[in-house]
Amino acid sequence: MKVLVCISGASGVNLGLKLYNLIPSNYERYLAVSENAKKVFEKEENIFLNDEIDAGPASGSFGIDVTFIVPCSMNTLAKIALGIADNLITRSAQVAIKEKKKLIIAPREMPFSEIYLEYMLKLSKLQNVIIAPPVFGYYNNPKTIEDIEMFLIGKWFDLAGIENDLFKRWK
Repeated sequence: MKVLVCISGASGVNLGLKLYNLIPSNYERYLAVSENAKKVFEKEENIFLNDEIDAGPASGSFGIDVTFIVPCSMNTLAKIALGIADNLITRSAQVAIKEKKKLIIAPREMPFSEIYLEYMLKLSKLQNVIIAPPVFGYYNNPKTIEDIEMFLIGKWFDLAGIENDLFKRWK
């Protein structure tokens, strides 16, 4: 299975990078990072990666099975909802939509405005798109940020069909 993790310029870029790093080694994985995410990385993580519109994930023939956008900025969400494909992340999302491949979007904003809720609803009506903001559960009794991150990534992996034991499940 080929998995693409896209990181847009919203707070929480480390969560997207951690998700990428936790993808099991038997999966083929790819990473796409927006220019704005680079700026957030610089402020939060001091990591820099390139963004190329002509990279493999921009084509349906490349064969990505699951695309994550974690975190997803509201700008990126709006572009996806409107069919705009002006960079690798938005193009990859459009490819996932047209190819009917799983697209998991983790919007990172609070509160959600009516405009963004409308865009999330529009996208969630597509059978292959899942809107999954980083909302954690208390039932696993998180003690650290790491516990919360493992819960979120585990839930996103569940949505993608990636087996994991990253968090304590409901009994």
